[in-house]
Amino acid sequence: MKYLVMVQGTQVDYEAMRGRASAQSPAWSEEELQAMYAYMNAINNDLSESGELVDGQGLAEPARTRLVTLGEDGKAVITDGPYSETKELLAGYWVLECASLERVTEIAERVTRCPQPAGAPNYPVVIRPIMDGAGDI
Repeated sequence: MKYLVMVQGTQVDYEAMRGRASAQSPAWSEEELQAMYAYMNAINNDLSESGELVDGQGLAEPARTRLVTLGEDGKAVITDGPYSETKELLAGYWVLECASLERVTEIAERVTRCPQPAGAPNYPVVIRPIMDGAGDI
């Protein structure tokens, strides 16, 4: 079964990783940032070696997001991010092919242990099965 494993973040988190502290998150040091990258790369390498990794990507900061909706007049309404009405957005993801929900949950638990500075926010890791046919709804 394929699963989408998602990690969340906010614009403030991306700023903190650039060394800009806020009330929501402390500034990350270069050492802390490199530890996070090394940890995530190790996960990617392990998943690649096990054959479970289909795809995985970190996403650009929310400030580089564009939202397209349909206005009441039927025309597209385009808004550039970040969006104050949205707390967290997708920060990165993996598409994994795993034998069971238990296995993908083990992987998500590993992701939650990613090193970060003390006081940085913790977000859930979201697991969603990927439908493989129209009858999966």
